[in-house]
Amino acid sequence: MNVTRVGVAVETRAPTGQTNAYVLGSDPALLVDPAARTDRLDELAADRGVGHVAVTHHHPDHVGRVADYAEARDATVWARTGRADAFEAATGVEPDRTVAEGARIETGDGPVRVVDTPGHAPEHAAFATEDGDESVLLGGDLAVAEGSVVVGAPEGDVRAYLASLRRVHAMNPDRLLPGHGPPVEGAAVRDTAARLIGHRLDRERRVRDAVEEGAETVSDITSAAYEKDLSGVRDLAEATVRAHLETLAVEGSVRWDGERARPA
Repeated sequence: MNVTRVGVAVETRAPTGQTNAYVLGSDPALLVDPAARTDRLDELAADRGVGHVAVTHHHPDHVGRVADYAEARDATVWARTGRADAFEAATGVEPDRTVAEGARIETGDGPVRVVDTPGHAPEHAAFATEDGDESVLLGGDLAVAEGSVVVGAPEGDVRAYLASLRRVHAMNPDRLLPGHGPPVEGAAVRDTAARLIGHRLDRERRVRDAVEEGAETVSDITSAAYEKDLSGVRDLAEATVRAHLETLAVEGSVRWDGERARPA
């Protein structure tokens, strides 16, 4: 199956300033994450006969032009089972169909399978397919080739995110296609999953250590856990700390009432 990436410029906190839209297969093709409309994506949608539209998750920098492409192509719009209302609120489109883990969206070149990968967002899903002899996974905001992914409260769930990364590590696709930035290929797929798991566990340790050393508020814990200049990204860092505190509280490592944290 032909899988084509088109970077589209969007308002996003991602360093690239772009979101990757993908077209999978042909007649009908599946369009994933049409965050913006461009001439290149218009041409590709027409040439490949886009007949399905889906998203990895509902964040604005992934869903911005779902309505446009659904209307222009008279496409079937797919949402996650149990998330139809949230999908409509995010996209302005009532989905035609809903899909759960393991469901298949049929293109003219074969099926695309839905893979649950929550954590960055509760509805986050990836899409698995084959491109020639290679297994391909469209990963949305699950992973990036460089840097890390924000897993921030209230939507982010660190435990779910780690489980999703471990699932990708076990799947070991030949190519992982992120929502932002370049593809990850070959042995680098597992290396990337392992790197991001290690990064998240290290941040968790830093948050726990900060609490044990007396930091109680999100602001103080963030300053202690990051130990670097957070200009321009402090809101993301604090949301991440909140997500870690929620996880640590569930695991019994800290006490957290939503305002102050204390050692367990």
